[in-house]
Amino acid sequence: MAKKNITIDDLAIMVQKGFEETAKKAEMNLRFDQIDKRFDKIEKLILADHKNRIEKLEEEVKELKNLFAM
Repeated sequence: MAKKNITIDDLAIMVQKGFEETAKKAEMNLRFDQIDKRFDKIEKLILADHKNRIEKLEEEVKELKNLFAM
């Protein structure tokens, strides 16, 4: 394989491309972190709603048990 002489300009271009790729990865990581936070919020809202619904159902079952116990 023949060796290719690399100029300073070639090296500068390669380094610049490397920085661009690193910046893209950092932006993607930031976006994924933001998405994770949004999913966490949604999950908490859903769990809170389910908890409220379960508590309401438990109360209704308790009332029904009391009615049938009479």
